[in-house]
Amino acid sequence: MVVKLQPLADRVIVKPIEKEEVTKGGIVLPDTAREKPQEGKVLAVGPGRLSEDGKRLAMDVAVGDVVVYAKYGGTEIKIEDEELVILRESDILAKKGK
Repeated sequence: MVVKLQPLADRVIVKPIEKEEVTKGGIVLPDTAREKPQEGKVLAVGPGRLSEDGKRLAMDVAVGDVVVYAKYGGTEIKIEDEELVILRESDILAKKGK
C-alpha cells in the first residue's frame, strides 16, 4: 500500500496487524468480541521532533518495522478502506527484532 500521508514531527503511520483469535475450545471470535490490535507495521515516519535548541532528533523506528504500541494510543483513520493509526513515537512501546 502506498501511503499518501506524510506524518509530521515525531508521528508514525502504522497499519494494525489483525490476528485471528481462537479460544482454547476452538471457537473463532468475531470482530466485535476481539481486543484492539496493539501490533502493526510502520508505513510512514515523520522527520522527528525538534529539540529545545532547534535540532531535529532522529526517529528510532523506520518504515517496515513491526512495532507494539499502547492499546489506546494514537488516532485511528480510514483511507481507501484501509484502517490506519497515527501514533506519536512515544506511544510505541517496542519494535520486534528482524
